[in-house]
This record gives sequence, C-alpha cells and structure tokens, in this order.
Amino acid sequence: MVSDTRSHTIGEVVTIEEVAAAAGVSRSTVSRVVNGSTAVSPTALESVKRAIADLNYVPNRAARSLASRQTHAIALVVPEDTTRFFGDPFFAAIVSGINARISRSDYVLNLFIASDDPGDKTTSYVRSGSVDGAIIVSHHTSDLFIDKIAAAVPVVYGGRPVRERERDYYVDVDNVRGGREATDFLIERGHRSIATITGPLTMPAGIDRLQGYHQAMAAAGLEPGPVEDGNFTADGGAAAMSRILESGTRPEAVVIASDLMARGALAVLARAGIRVPDDIAIVGFDDSPVATSVSPQLTTMRQPSFAQGEKMAEILLELLAGGKPRHVTVLDTELVVRGSA
Repeated sequence: MVSDTRSHTIGEVVTIEEVAAAAGVSRSTVSRVVNGSTAVSPTALESVKRAIADLNYVPNRAARSLASRQTHAIALVVPEDTTRFFGDPFFAAIVSGINARISRSDYVLNLFIASDDPGDKTTSYVRSGSVDGAIIVSHHTSDLFIDKIAAAVPVVYGGRPVRERERDYYVDVDNVRGGREATDFLIERGHRSIATITGPLTMPAGIDRLQGYHQAMAAAGLEPGPVEDGNFTADGGAAAMSRILESGTRPEAVVIASDLMARGALAVLARAGIRVPDDIAIVGFDDSPVATSVSPQLTTMRQPSFAQGEKMAEILLELLAGGKPRHVTVLDTELVVRGSA
C-alpha cells in the first residue's frame, strides 16, 4: 500500500527517493521495478507502481545526470497526419514563427507529427525528460494524449485548448470576431442568403468561426444558410461546396473558414459554370499564399500565423526561465479585400 504522496507542479522532477518513500520501500526496490527486474515481491511491485502513477514519476537518467536538469530542447507537437501538415500553408507559417524565436535562444526544436499517438511514442518521449517544454498546435477533442504531455512539462497551446483550464497558456487569434467580420462584409455588400463551410467542429477554431458567422446573421435578422464541414482541407472544401449546391438552394455568398477549403470550393464552382463573385461571392480565412494563387484571388480574413508562432515560443521560453507570462494572448484578424467578393 502506498504510504504517502506529494503533489508536484507541472514540469517538476520527481526523484526515485520520493517514489521509494511513498511506496514504503527502499530506493533499490524502486530501481529494480523501473528496470524490469523480477526480483521484487508482488506486494512491493504493486506499491511501487501505484506510487509511480500517483507521483507522475518518469525515469530520466540522461537529464538527471546534468546539474541543470535541462535538455535545452523543445517539442513541437502537431496532432495531425502528415498529409494535412505538409499540405496546409498555415503550418508552414506558424512553424516558421516558432523556429524564428527558438533560433534566437539556446534551445533546439524537435517536431512530432502525431495524429493520435496510438503507441504513445510522442507522449513517452516528452515525458521521459528528453525535452524541457512543449508547444502543441492544431489539437482536437479526441487528442487526449496531450493532457499527459501537459502534466509532465510546461506547455503552450496554439489556439484555445479544447478543454480550457485557468492554468493553460495559449496564443490564439480572435476567431469569433473574424467569422463575424467576414459575414458582416458580405451582408454589407447586400447578400442575404449566406452559407458557410466550417472547419472541424472538434477544433476550437472551427467552433469559434462558426459562432462568429451565426452572430452576424442573427444581428442582421437573417436565417443561417447551409452549414457544411470542410475539415480544413481542399478536398473537404470541395465536397462541402458540392453538398451546398446539391441542397437545391444556391446561396448568394459563402463564408469559408480557411483559404485551403476555399480553393477546393472554387474548383467545384468553376466546373459547375458558376462565376465568382458574379453568381456567388466567397470570403476565405487565413490570407495564406493560397489566397493569391487562385482565380479570382480570395477576399479573406488575415490571421498573423507567423507572429502567433513567435509569441508561443516567446511565452514558453519565459516559462522555462521562471517567468510569469500572461496565460492568454489573442491576436487580431484583418479583412483583406480581393476579387472573390
């Protein structure tokens, strides 16, 4: 039976001596359990395992051999598949911002693309003491493994966390305001039938941009048009646009929650012989390079992705230095008017 436990702050290193004291056994017994030895009684084994779980103990031989107990490495964890990561310009901008700030420090950046971390490889690596902190970008409600990471090292989130807590640190853009302003722009242009293509509603960005759309429509006394999920991908945007056209009521305009989805939607409209903006006006979101690579070029909500990445890294470095940065930083979006609306 575990005799005693202590609470530890996030990132605090638990020693093998503390595990031994909590389990009521010797240090050598804990060491044998950690190293997989069978020369341990079932009672002692159970006590040690329970103490390890209660204290969140993670063996970290390499880091603990250093007087500073620091690795000077930071993990960038992206819970997405490689296709999405390498295909979406948003990630290129935000990673560039993170790297720009990290490169001016003594830290190195380790990238982990972990769509669901089924084998807990990323989680185990981070929790082993191989990094001092983590930045987590593009997380979903199903990404429960990130809670294990946040329990082991200081974490800064890119975007509002799915399960927001007072202790969390994150940098976001004002997605609600961005969705509202994009919709208001179309309303001011005289459009009344306005549909929207959202990002996944398992992600705060998708939820918040949809909320902004609904706020603007309600304030104008308008009924929402078709709402389709485009999964923040070009293929998803194309499929969502096809469903809107097949619904039987062609909208006058569409608010699309990312430029990448807008690119897919534009391709569907072009194949259908529907002119943009003459027949349907389109507003995107991001102002990524995609916005100026399509025809017509996208009217879109600009979000400062590079600056967001820099700020996330800045906050984590401040945390690792013992500072007390603001928990929440929200950056503004800006409407950029081009040819699609």
